[in-house]
Amino acid sequence: MKKFGVLLIAFLGLVSCSNDDDANLNPPFDGQTKEYDLGAVGESGVSGTATFDENEDGSVTITLDLDGTTDGAMHPAHVHFNSAAEGGEIAISLEPVDGDTGISETTVEMLDDEETSISFEDLIDFDGYINVHASADDLETLVAQTDIGENELTGESQTYDLAEVDVAGVSGTATFYERESGETLVELDLDGTTEGNTHPAHIHMGAVADAPGDIAITLTSVDGATGMSLTNVSMTDGTDDEEATAVSYDDLITYDGYINVHASADDLATLAAQGDIGANATEE
Repeated sequence: MKKFGVLLIAFLGLVSCSNDDDANLNPPFDGQTKEYDLGAVGESGVSGTATFDENEDGSVTITLDLDGTTDGAMHPAHVHFNSAAEGGEIAISLEPVDGDTGISETTVEMLDDEETSISFEDLIDFDGYINVHASADDLETLVAQTDIGENELTGESQTYDLAEVDVAGVSGTATFYERESGETLVELDLDGTTEGNTHPAHIHMGAVADAPGDIAITLTSVDGATGMSLTNVSMTDGTDDEEATAVSYDDLITYDGYINVHASADDLATLAAQGDIGANATEE
C-alpha cells in the first residue's frame, strides 16, 4: 500500500506539473483596451465613453456608453474618416445607441467597404472620429462626438487672446490643441458675434505690429451664431511661389504669426478680432 501511495502521489505531481507547463505555454488571452470620452454636441446633454476592446480572434468590440439619452430613442452611430473638424465619410457603421440604456456594442473586423480589415492596433492609430446622431430621421443633428486614434488630443494646448478691432464687442481666444499625430486642432471662441454672420479667419505671417502679412493658413470661418470655429491644421496654404509645407503643433506654438478674424467674406478689410500667436504672443 505504501508503494502504491508513493506512485499515486508521483503521478499526481506529474499531472500538476504538466498542467502548469501548459498554462505557461498558453497563457490566458489578455486583450488591450482603449477608452475615449464622447463629448456632448451643442446642448444635447448627451456624453459618455467609447471603449475599444481587443478580442482573441483579432476582432474589436466597440462599446458606446452614454448618459443623457432618451427612453425610446435610437441613436445611429458611426466611425468616420478624418478628424471631426474636417469631416469625412463613414468608415464603420456601429449598432445604434439604445436610448433606454445608453449602450451600443459592435464587434468589428472590417471597414464598411468589406475589403479592408481593421485590428485593434489599426483603430488606435486610425485617422477618424465617432459621431452619434439624434435619430435615423435626423442624422444632421449630432448628440455626441469624439476624435479617435491619431486625432486624439494629447492634453497639450496653448491659448492666445483675440482682441476687439473694428467690430464693437467681438473678442475671444484662439486655442491650439496638440493631436497624437502632431497635427493641431485650432479652436476660435469669440463673444459678441451674431447669428447669421460668418467671419473668415486666417493665420498670417509676421506680427500684428507689422501687419499686413501674407496669409499662411486659412482657418474655418467663425459661425456667428456660436462664435466658434474648428480647424485641423497640418499644412500651410502654399502660394503661387511656394508649395504648401507640413506644420506641426510644435511649429505653430513658436510660429512668427498672428490671427485675423474678418467682419465678413464681403468685407475682409474690416477686422472683427485679431491677436498675435506663437513667437509673437505676449507672455502672461
